[in-house]
Amino acid sequence: MMGKFLGRLRKGLSKTREGLLRRLGEVVGGRSKIDEELLEEIEEVLIEADVGVGPTTRIIEGIRERVKEERIRDPERIQGLLKDEVMRLLEDSGVELSEVAPQRRGGHKEPLEEGGGGLSGLRVSAGKPRVIMMVGVNGVGKTTTIGKLAQQYVDEGKKVLLAASDTFRAAAIEQLAIWADRTGADLVRHHSGADPASVAFDALAAAEARGVDVVIVDTAGRLHTKVNLMEELGKIHRVLGKRIPGAPHEVLLVLDATTGQNAISQVRKFDAIVHVTGIVLAKLDGTAKGGVVIGIRDALDIPVQWIGIGEQAEDLRRFEPTEFVEALLG
Repeated sequence: MMGKFLGRLRKGLSKTREGLLRRLGEVVGGRSKIDEELLEEIEEVLIEADVGVGPTTRIIEGIRERVKEERIRDPERIQGLLKDEVMRLLEDSGVELSEVAPQRRGGHKEPLEEGGGGLSGLRVSAGKPRVIMMVGVNGVGKTTTIGKLAQQYVDEGKKVLLAASDTFRAAAIEQLAIWADRTGADLVRHHSGADPASVAFDALAAAEARGVDVVIVDTAGRLHTKVNLMEELGKIHRVLGKRIPGAPHEVLLVLDATTGQNAISQVRKFDAIVHVTGIVLAKLDGTAKGGVVIGIRDALDIPVQWIGIGEQAEDLRRFEPTEFVEALLG
């Protein structure tokens, strides 16, 4: 299972990996030693891969220190040194990924049932549904991500309910209904134009009545620069907490990996309104900017929890630094 996924991950990251390794080969080729000129060129390669200036600086500094301390001269060692430093940076950033919905800013934390994490890593609290609020701008793949999450949870034996709180577009409600039918999840929906917070409130009431394990709340894709639309997200967040104390237990922001470093500004805007607990980085298979994973993990106190590398439900996977680095540089 793990080997099969690693193969899919390598395929999904092929554009980023091929571009990165090709450029590394170009700057290392013909060199007789590791010097400052070479390190500066490697720095440019990392920035081109959208790793970001800050993390790139830390990676290069780590390589420089090891070269000096271990008296490494062979340029052929660069790829291994780079792999080690990227791994170190990812492990030092963010929070422990084995925790589902990492608690930020001292938020409420319910006791969880032991074991049963499965592929998704989800553990549900006794007697209450676990509430996941999904946010993101239009076009990032949010509805598809919801469907993939629902499928994984259903496959693990969880009872899932989808809340169609994107009432701005009738098509969004219909898309979610298709995913509910496809995955076997329950669905709570109102008419197009209804109050999104009311849909969310009713969904939690239905979930408690039906003994649902997981509620996934869809929200309207919106521009993070529109204040009134962002305030609507805040209202949904507050209503969820009033209906079930501590909800939403996760707020997942779906980002399009092809936007590269521009995604970081989106994170900060959404986090100011709804306290994002995790990031889903979708469309990694369609970009040469996969290095943004490193940039996000380094720049923000919010972990990348999921990565999307294809169209199938199993192509949405919990982010693990070791797998990522192996697929990118192994």
